[in-house]
Amino acid sequence: MGKILVTGALGQIGSELVPALRERHGGAAVIASGIRYRSVGAVTEGGTIELLDCTKLDDIRAVVEKHDIETIYHMAAMLSAIGEDKPEEAWELNFGGFANVLKVARRRDCAVFFPSSIGAFGPSTPRLNTPQDTVQRPTTIYGVAKVVGELLADYYAARFGLDTRGLRLPGLISYVALPGGGTTDYAVEIFYQAIREQRFSCFLRADTRLDMMYMPDAVAAIMQVMEADAGRLSHRNAFNVSAMSFTPAELAAAIQRHIPDFAIDYEVDPLRQAIADSWPDAMDDSAARAEWGWQPRYDLAAMTEDMLEKVAAKLGAT
Repeated sequence: MGKILVTGALGQIGSELVPALRERHGGAAVIASGIRYRSVGAVTEGGTIELLDCTKLDDIRAVVEKHDIETIYHMAAMLSAIGEDKPEEAWELNFGGFANVLKVARRRDCAVFFPSSIGAFGPSTPRLNTPQDTVQRPTTIYGVAKVVGELLADYYAARFGLDTRGLRLPGLISYVALPGGGTTDYAVEIFYQAIREQRFSCFLRADTRLDMMYMPDAVAAIMQVMEADAGRLSHRNAFNVSAMSFTPAELAAAIQRHIPDFAIDYEVDPLRQAIADSWPDAMDDSAARAEWGWQPRYDLAAMTEDMLEKVAAKLGAT
């Protein structure tokens, strides 16, 4: 693999994907990029970083040509809840930015990774064991852009032979990056509040079941699908991947096993609750397991224990 570009490298996924890629391929081989500069440890100090606005085609072309990029991990996006407040801006970035990446990738013959999401599904999708191939019909601009991105990636693969691959990621839990306006952000915020105040007010109902994944598993899945033998891939784009499915009440109970005095209450945000209610309870990821050997490492108990340890250390509470 030649040089790699990661867009949105300072975001939730990028801030952990970039160091993992640099460890695998070497610091000089991975170019991080973001729309504005801020210091994020290993991302900004471990190698080259470029300012790049993905809504500007010339910006992408210039960075790809400057560094002779061969693979693009396109992580730049506006998340679901923020997108509902800024639908036009969300469409311009989430779809327009990806369309620009594909245009440049086609000319330069770059492989491309596209992160789709459980947000690509909608209320008419089967909620339990959501199939790999099923009706989608999302009700958010975030989800609409993800569905169109999936289709466009498939089109570029079929029409131009471009090596495009992607995953439908569930809600992601990370101690490295703070929440950024997603519907599943409660599952990150809860750990900080559990350690700081031993209580948390959740914006989703106690019984809201959603697919989730710990970030180390998500980063591993992204890298694995890009390194998989193309001859084994029937789907190539938008593989369902899952690791665990739980409710806020179940997550709170898992935390209480380590912090017995932790308490949770619920102040439901109607917007984010409506978004969550339109998403699956749990996805069927058998295609990913069969085609490229997907296997998560973390379940709810293991993720909870590691998150509490890492967040406590981050907050100086150990």
